[in-house]
Amino acid sequence: MYSEDYDGANAQERSGEDIYSKPVRAGKRTYFFDVKATKGNDYYLTITESKRRMDSNGHFAYDKHKIFLYKEDFEKFAEGLQEVVDYIKTKCLKGDGAGEKFTDVNFEEL
Repeated sequence: MYSEDYDGANAQERSGEDIYSKPVRAGKRTYFFDVKATKGNDYYLTITESKRRMDSNGHFAYDKHKIFLYKEDFEKFAEGLQEVVDYIKTKCLKGDGAGEKFTDVNFEEL
């Protein structure tokens, strides 16, 4: 797995052939799950978080962060993600309105 700001992604990864894309809009953010293929038909997933903001000139700009997830890491990544989501649902939301929508948390202030 490889994580880097969108603009810093290396040329080989950015040139991967797009196979499938699934955008997920969530409040002020949009997440893109993109399946890509290398020239050798090796598949990988990019997960991009895109957040709209206002720049200093009053124009809209987008902050993007990208994670590259390679096929050899799919299973462990999915297991870890599922474990954490289950933990939050059972331990953190228990008796706290579980099933209600999550609030917008701003991690930039932490």
